Amino acid sequence: MTDSLRRRLLGTAAGSAGLALMPWRAGGAPRGYPRLLQGPMVGDTGPRHLTIWGRANGPYPLSVEYSADRDFARPQRSVAVPTTTAGDFAAVVRIEGLEPGTRYWYRVLVDGIVDRYKPVPFAARTTPAGPADVRVAFGSCARIARDAVQRIFDVVVRESPDLFLWLGDNVYADSEAPEAIADEYRRQREVHSLQPLIRSVPQLAIWDDHDFGYNNSDGTSPYKDASLATFRNYWANPSYGLPEAPGVFFAKQFGGIDFFMLDGRYYRSPNDAPDGPGKHFLGPAQGAWLREQLRASRAPFKMLVCGSGWSMADGPEGDTWAAFRTERDALFDFIRDEKIGGVVCLSGDSHVGELNCIPWSARGGYDIYDLVSSPLAQSPATSWVRQHPELRLRDVYAGGANFGMLHFTAEPSPSLTFTLFDEWGLTPWKPLHLAPQELVNGVVSWKSKAE
Repeated sequence: MTDSLRRRLLGTAAGSAGLALMPWRAGGAPRGYPRLLQGPMVGDTGPRHLTIWGRANGPYPLSVEYSADRDFARPQRSVAVPTTTAGDFAAVVRIEGLEPGTRYWYRVLVDGIVDRYKPVPFAARTTPAGPADVRVAFGSCARIARDAVQRIFDVVVRESPDLFLWLGDNVYADSEAPEAIADEYRRQREVHSLQPLIRSVPQLAIWDDHDFGYNNSDGTSPYKDASLATFRNYWANPSYGLPEAPGVFFAKQFGGIDFFMLDGRYYRSPNDAPDGPGKHFLGPAQGAWLREQLRASRAPFKMLVCGSGWSMADGPEGDTWAAFRTERDALFDFIRDEKIGGVVCLSGDSHVGELNCIPWSARGGYDIYDLVSSPLAQSPATSWVRQHPELRLRDVYAGGANFGMLHFTAEPSPSLTFTLFDEWGLTPWKPLHLAPQELVNGVVSWKSKAE
């Protein structure tokens, strides 16, 4: 090949690559059938509404056709929501005016046309109007590069949760570039075993370090607002932080239970900073918001949901609340002093399943349990087996993928059962049972829960 021919070929290839990177509008109208590239995924739900997330193959508006009967004899249609380049052509469609605790069939319309690649309708259910028996599954750490099959979700679907909570490291971007984070989300959303879950069960999420930025990344990142924008493009949470305090934190009541989903990265000080009043995990605004929410809650269980572990297992400079003990202990003291009962903690990140307890009964409060599930699709980390939280009530499960299931009952009296499932659908250890009367000041409950 002559030098001149090589130069012409390279120039043609470079020109083609440039065209491929041009924005939609620059090349004229997009080509191809309007369709979803990722989704649909059920997001925030309530007694009277459903939300459906999807990502189109261009700037096409998304809407949802829905019906209480599978045959769509009397279909209704939502308002169309535009998609934009800035939003990565993703949109959240909200359907209003529904009946509580009712199953609805739905199908997504892209540019006003039923998606020809997904014409068969899916089903999702609104939440009960008040306290009810509900099953809430949760997990963290899904790395498609380590596990492309992710059969753990086959087990999740089999156990029929009413809600699924993602506790962070939902993808492993390990980057501050929005394009890299978005690409990992797209790949994760296409995992085959995940499809039945996200199309029928509400999905709510917070983040941790690997989907916020780099490993152990914190609020000093200059790219955190770009990470937040990407997170919002790919999830359908009920809200994101406060007008004066951005982030991924929000509150959600589901079946009469209050879930406080916390942002452990946007305001976080570096882990190795000296501990004290000036070292922040939640930050002042989020911390004040959480205290107000806890004071106002009348739910029998108040779930504090965070990507980082609540116990002292990881040590004073690790990537957990153990490195922020001043702020953690002040929060637990507040719960004691305000006589706020029923608080239980959830966390992930550790690449093992754990059941730990912080015995605040020894400090005039009550025992605070940390229910830990990790990983969904990642290598287990045996180093956590050798670590020492305040109280470890079960042997660490480091046998592989796992998820947690919370079964809340309303009648004849409220109760909570936590069960850990592995990827074969087996339970590595005895479930934990809790009642609200065990989570009040002056009660020592952990001794009867330990194996």
